[in-house]
Amino acid sequence: MRTTAGKAAVLSAVAVAIVLGGSIVQASRGTASSCSANGSSATQIRHADGANPDDSVDDSLPIQQAIDAAARAGGAVVQLPAGRFDLDRSLVLKSNVELKGAGPSTVLKATSNFLDSEGPHGGHPLITTDGATNVTISQLTADQSGDVLNGDTAGRLNEYLVDVRHSSNALVEGVSTTNPFTYSIAVVDSSNFCVRNNTTAVTTNGRYNQLDGIHITDSHSGVVEGNHVDQGKGADGDDGLVAQTIGAPVYDVLYRNNDVRGGSHGSGMQIAVGNNEAFNITVANNRFWGSPNGIRTGYYGGSAAIHDIVISGNTFTDNAGPSVYFTGQLTNIHVTGSAICRSGDVKVTSGEGNDVSDTKNTC
Repeated sequence: MRTTAGKAAVLSAVAVAIVLGGSIVQASRGTASSCSANGSSATQIRHADGANPDDSVDDSLPIQQAIDAAARAGGAVVQLPAGRFDLDRSLVLKSNVELKGAGPSTVLKATSNFLDSEGPHGGHPLITTDGATNVTISQLTADQSGDVLNGDTAGRLNEYLVDVRHSSNALVEGVSTTNPFTYSIAVVDSSNFCVRNNTTAVTTNGRYNQLDGIHITDSHSGVVEGNHVDQGKGADGDDGLVAQTIGAPVYDVLYRNNDVRGGSHGSGMQIAVGNNEAFNITVANNRFWGSPNGIRTGYYGGSAAIHDIVISGNTFTDNAGPSVYFTGQLTNIHVTGSAICRSGDVKVTSGEGNDVSDTKNTC
């Protein structure tokens, strides 16, 4: 477990750099940064024979068989066409495999039988990587059917809708999530990951709690960028973006160019710690809007330090509470270039190296 500070993030007027797995990812304002995680490098196409869209027959077995065959062959792209594929059980991605749709029109949908089985860790993920390396999930819609299923069961938070777990070099790109009954996209105990250009939404009312958007737990060396996260369409949504430490620190993570609305139960973003630290995190050039709060800290079963955090060039619009609210054991917290309109102030508890600068009211 890494508990000492890494190299501090470096801030300039137009760019933010963060150390990611020993290399520098340069995040220049208004341009796309490059994720070091590019997932599966496979190019061979494999089709899921027997998986037929829109026929109301369980497609989980033929898709899983195609994934397994692709892994045995050393890797391939399991390509799914447009249409709805009904899943009675979770799909488990394997090393060197990409699961790819034709875009949002490729829908993987949990059926009425979905809760009858469990994922590898006792939850109900629609797709999980479960220890695989060099994996990609791309260009599809993942529908957990939380609007019609009773997903509020034991083990609901053991696994998540799109679940990157115990993995390295994992890419989730161009995925839309809908009707979740747990976190929409989660990265758990993983390294070298990229969650890019995805869309999450929560539309249910009074059915669930803890419906976070993109949730990074016990993981390091990754990028979360270009996502549209809206946990506020219904009443059940929680935090939009999360960095949480439970069994390990979260460090060397860049959140950049995301458009985020947190739900009524949460904030635009939360850095949540227990007994493990969160550090070397950069939050740059994001838009946080319509949330109870903008970016805040939270403490769950512990009060570990949060340090070497850069919050730069973010826009806060129509948030009911503070735009930034950091409390606790804080050092080297840098908040700069915040543009605020109809949102609360920036508040950072005093600590060594903490500073707030260049905050503008843009209304």
